[in-house]
Amino acid sequence: MELYTVDAFTDVPLGGNPAGVALFQDKLPDEAEMRRVAAQVGYSETAFLRRIAPDRFEVRYFTPVEEVALCGHATVGSFSLLLQKGLIEGGRTYIAQTGAGDIRVDIAAGLVWLDMAVPKELGQLSDADASALLSMYGLEEGAFGTLHPAMVDTGLPDIMMPLANPALLAALKPDMEAISALSKRLNVTGVHAFALASDGVHCRNFAPLYGIDEESATGTSNGALTYYLYRRGLVQPDATNLFIQGEAMGKPSKIYSRLSVSRDGSVSIRVGGSAVVRES
Repeated sequence: MELYTVDAFTDVPLGGNPAGVALFQDKLPDEAEMRRVAAQVGYSETAFLRRIAPDRFEVRYFTPVEEVALCGHATVGSFSLLLQKGLIEGGRTYIAQTGAGDIRVDIAAGLVWLDMAVPKELGQLSDADASALLSMYGLEEGAFGTLHPAMVDTGLPDIMMPLANPALLAALKPDMEAISALSKRLNVTGVHAFALASDGVHCRNFAPLYGIDEESATGTSNGALTYYLYRRGLVQPDATNLFIQGEAMGKPSKIYSRLSVSRDGSVSIRVGGSAVVRES
């Protein structure tokens, strides 16, 4: 095993979101060992991967407490590491075989772009749950502005929580225990709070149910947010969207997304970013 720390969705060391990346030549270890390594590494996710064909890699993702089907920032970090080590080439397409299915990964112009799973909006929160969500974050009625929280899945289900302005986002006072209980009851990973601004969409992500109080960059959540915004006319097909996350943690991150609509009306979403290999 070769174990690395990679800062994803940034181009400077110690920015973005750190992930552990464990490379294996042969088969991956058993779940207990991967869980142990992920807990020892201590980052929100650690990716375990091995090459199974010239253009295909098996990837599994573990938080310090649970396995998750897909992690965007750990995937960006993993393929940035492979690129830096000369194990893959720029201008090529690769496949990450994950618990969320096969994910296409393109290396282009210094960025790693990956497909999200087929986007699905799982439904808006009930008025009662939306009101409870306000209370969990110390927010008053009207904080959502003209939008309403909804559950969206592009590999991992999350609650999209709109806020009327970035000041509300910065001032959140999360009750982690209550957020964890709501996430468990609604069968979601966590809450992705966001506010629209002139320089991009500012975000904060909370997944205490999985041992992550707050995360500085989340590819899958911003993929889901791209779909949420598209369905409300706030994202246009084929545009490049910028999501700024991690500011409250002192680790500002930049996550890019693109949404495409095929002739049959089906929607696909890609998330992109750069990464820095910090240590081995």
